[in-house]
Amino acid sequence: MVRTIRTKENHIRSRITDLQTRSESNKKVIEGYFIVFNSETELFPGAFEEVAPEALRNALDNDIRALVNHDPNLVLGRTKNNTVDLRVDEKGLYAVIEINENDSDAMNVYERSKRGDYSNASFGFRILKEDEEIRDDGTIKWTIREIELFEISVVTFPAYEETSVQARMKQAEQIEKRKLDKKKTLLKERIKKC
Repeated sequence: MVRTIRTKENHIRSRITDLQTRSESNKKVIEGYFIVFNSETELFPGAFEEVAPEALRNALDNDIRALVNHDPNLVLGRTKNNTVDLRVDEKGLYAVIEINENDSDAMNVYERSKRGDYSNASFGFRILKEDEEIRDDGTIKWTIREIELFEISVVTFPAYEETSVQARMKQAEQIEKRKLDKKKTLLKERIKKC
């Protein structure tokens, strides 16, 4: 049995994902998938949920914040000032968060993500429309069809396993680092020959 329900409660869902960090044009970013479509997760024993691709159809018009562990005191960026770039593709919601290098909290999150301590993502939302299915085995599954998105978060503990963020350097910086490493190696070889 499938039925559509509406709710006004706010929800937070987390996913395990591969968040990345990188430097881009002298800017550091954390990026990754914060929502993955059509990926069923178990919220608690016997209760499952997944987000349908149409759930974000009207969800990106808000001023969406990027937070750490859903804490409104730890804001990494927001869409209103273009420090968070959100895009939807066939896989889900991908976000690029520009890190403020003058903010020690943000730099700590960047470095922890770069090292892999933070590698998970989450989102805070309100369900506007969902389907509920009671399965033959007595379990229940909700398919979220429409949400109001408030925030995305880099998190310690995810609920959804497919989301992730990572830290990485921009290609140009990686190339420069490789060049520098090569110069160091050549210099060491010259010193050995002397």
